[in-house]
Amino acid sequence: MLMTTNEPVRAGDLAEREAAALYRLMTWLSPAFPVGGFSYSSGIEWAVEAGDITDAATLADWLDAMLGDGSGFCDATFLVHAYRATEAAEETTLNDIAELAAAFVPSRERQLETSSQGRAFIDIARAAWDADGLDAMVAACRTPLVYPVAIGVVAAKHGVPLAPTLHAFLHALVSNWISAASRLIPLGQTDSQRVLVRLEAAVAATANRALNATLDDLGGTTFRADLASLRHETQYTRLFRS
Repeated sequence: MLMTTNEPVRAGDLAEREAAALYRLMTWLSPAFPVGGFSYSSGIEWAVEAGDITDAATLADWLDAMLGDGSGFCDATFLVHAYRATEAAEETTLNDIAELAAAFVPSRERQLETSSQGRAFIDIARAAWDADGLDAMVAACRTPLVYPVAIGVVAAKHGVPLAPTLHAFLHALVSNWISAASRLIPLGQTDSQRVLVRLEAAVAATANRALNATLDDLGGTTFRADLASLRHETQYTRLFRS
């Protein structure tokens, strides 16, 4: 059966149409999807200048902490709850999640990063990958949707399953961090892939935690990464916007 690009992938026929769900995830979370992820480093640029990240090993340690104990876990949890609220058509709940996610960002530059990417993702999804009810769910939020919330809303409206959406999001997040670091350290292509391999189990563990987490479980202990994001605002020479 020929399927249009705007036709949702519904749970009832997922077995026959899982290729469509995979196609959408690969498109939405590809570096080629125009949300500007290449221009942000999430504070990694300052961490490199400060000497916290100097090679593949220190990069892997830094990203492992960010993923499991910092913004990675928090963003994954927000994606999960936004997806479920959208799936259940709970507009008030989604608005509350969107407001909390926007307030949870620790620095001005990280706020710019996640809100700009969220806005771009929603705008492009509505223009090219629209789905019934998407406009209504976005309009129900009084706060602009940050990036993980935007992905959760769009994926739910397209009927793309939550678990692979979450894994794809975390993989894309880690890949973007590594890409930024590879230009800053600098790091070769093979070492970049070795870091990605090392973080495979951490991505899976973070996804599983987020799938079972409540909003009360949100929190982080990556204080050095938060300081890096704050200090990046006044860093003298910069390649990245965050």
